[in-house]
This record gives sequence, structure tokens and C-alpha cells, in this order.
Amino acid sequence: MDPGLAFAVALVIAFAVTNGLHDAANSIATLVATRAARPLQAIILASVFNMLGPLFVGAAVADTIGGIVTVSPAATTEVIGAGLAGAVTWNLITWRLGLPSSSGHALVGGLIGAALAEAGASAVNWGGFDGLHPVGVLGTLVALAISPLLGALAAFLVIRALRRLARRATARIRSPINGGQWAMSAALAFSHGANDAQKAVGVIAALLLAAGQIDSLAAPLWATVSCSLALTLGTALGGWRIIRTVGRRIYRVKPVDGLATESASAGVILGASLIGAPTSTSQVVASAVVGVGGGRRRWHHVRWAIVRQIGIAWLITMPISAVLAAAAFGLLQLL
Repeated sequence: MDPGLAFAVALVIAFAVTNGLHDAANSIATLVATRAARPLQAIILASVFNMLGPLFVGAAVADTIGGIVTVSPAATTEVIGAGLAGAVTWNLITWRLGLPSSSGHALVGGLIGAALAEAGASAVNWGGFDGLHPVGVLGTLVALAISPLLGALAAFLVIRALRRLARRATARIRSPINGGQWAMSAALAFSHGANDAQKAVGVIAALLLAAGQIDSLAAPLWATVSCSLALTLGTALGGWRIIRTVGRRIYRVKPVDGLATESASAGVILGASLIGAPTSTSQVVASAVVGVGGGRRRWHHVRWAIVRQIGIAWLITMPISAVLAAAAFGLLQLL
């Protein structure tokens, strides 16, 4: 493999690791926060199902991400490498600050910034929708924007339904609720792997296609396995700052709240994965926590200052990642 291509693939793997630090932590945030599982147990659970997700769900998300930029084959490695550098840098900054920002936004922003720096607006596939399947930048942005709203609405409805079902329950219901949290956290980790690992897989596919090593955006099995392992590594390293923010600082969740959050988030993200819509686990889970607070009619218990901080991080992620990627591309030109 060409050294430049190998370095770009290594950056993809690094992005997947930071994605695990960020988004995979959200799949176990409420499970740990409600003490339904110990941290090590939750990490093992998330790691296993993060691995299974991309192996058993199709590559629709990878196809969407792989088609965001359309630069010449000679420039693809540099453009994608610079885009990944911008996304990884921003992921590490927000992880250090404990802000659950969107790795998906960071990746899209990084790719756009590097492509614009290389060849202008013509290098970006602005896209839209092909039926339900999102295409290019616009389709991806719509998917990323709608999914948190769906997560909040789904969590609102699920917590209302669970509270109605459990209104005459005794303390013995705690055990099945904890069991349900384990099952739904596993489903959430599975759906996260199916969506987020495929983002990295799509970038590797674009790199290999430009290098002439494959003839379509169908990535080889080693790419899927490598990205899954990298995502798992990020999970194992522990995104504890993110877990504290999502599980305790937005709204102090109880076990039934955790079950509602996990169920709603898993359903939204898995559905998005099946139609090829990239989502942000961070955004969906954080929004679902807010939806749970609303479903309990405790809007005043939601810490809106934290929500505003997260919202600002979401809004600035794409432009900052784009600027970082454009700067990285400029540096590559000087080397």
C-alpha cells in the first residue's frame, strides 16, 4: 500500500477511536448513571455490540459518507487525510471538555473544508435525497438535524408509556427494568456500531476507490473489521466525561428514564442505519434525555445551561472542523 494511502487509512482508524470515545460512551451513559451496570460491565457490553453492528447491518451509511466529496483521484488522499485531521482534532477537544458533540458533523465538516480548499465548491457533492436515502452533504445534514428531534420525541412517548404501565408497580419492578436497560443498551451499541463504524468504512472505501484498489464503494471486509475494532478501542478507553454529562448533568435519570432513553435512541439510530442516514449517537441520546425530562413534566429539572453548551458545540462543530481541515490541507501542500 502506498505510504500516503496507508497514513490516510491510519487517520480513519484514529477517527473511529475518537468516535468510540465520544459516541460509544453515550450508548452506556444511562446504564452506568443509573447503576444498572458497573462501568467495566457496560464497556464490555458496548464493545461486543459495537462490533456486531457493522457486520450485520448493510453498508448504506458507508455509501452515503463515501460520496460526500468528488475530487480527482490524485488529490483524494490529501483531501480525505486533511478532513480526518480536522475531525479528529475537534473530537479530541470536545472530549477533553466533556461535550458530547457530533463525530458525524465533525467528519462531514472536515471533508467539506478540505475539498473546498483543494478545488472549490465543485469538489463537494451537495446532493439531497434519493427516495428515503440521503445523498451528499444536504442529505447528510438533514439526517443529522432530524434525528435528535426524533430521539427527543420518541423518548417523550416511551417514558409516558412506561410510567403508565408501571403506575401500580411495586419495588420488584426494579429488576426487570434493569434487565431491560441491559437489553436496550446492547441494542443502542449495536445500532451505534451499524451507523458510526460505517462512516469510517465509507471513507476507507473512497480512499481505496481513488487508489484503484477497488472498483466501487463496497469496502472490503478488513475495513469493516478494522473500523469496528477501533470503535471498540475508543469505547474501552472510556469516555467518562461524556458519560457524566449525558447521564447526570443534563437531567438526573432514574432506571426507568434510562430504559426510555436507550429504547428511543436505539430505535431511531437503527432505523436511520437501515436507510443509509448518518446520525450522531451523541445528539440522539442527549436529546432523548431531554425528552424524558419533558415526558415526566419536569422541564424545570432539565439543566438548560448544559443543554445550551451542547447545542452550541453541535452548531460550531462543522464550521470549526472545516476550518481545521482546510488548515491541515494547506500544511500538506507546504510539505
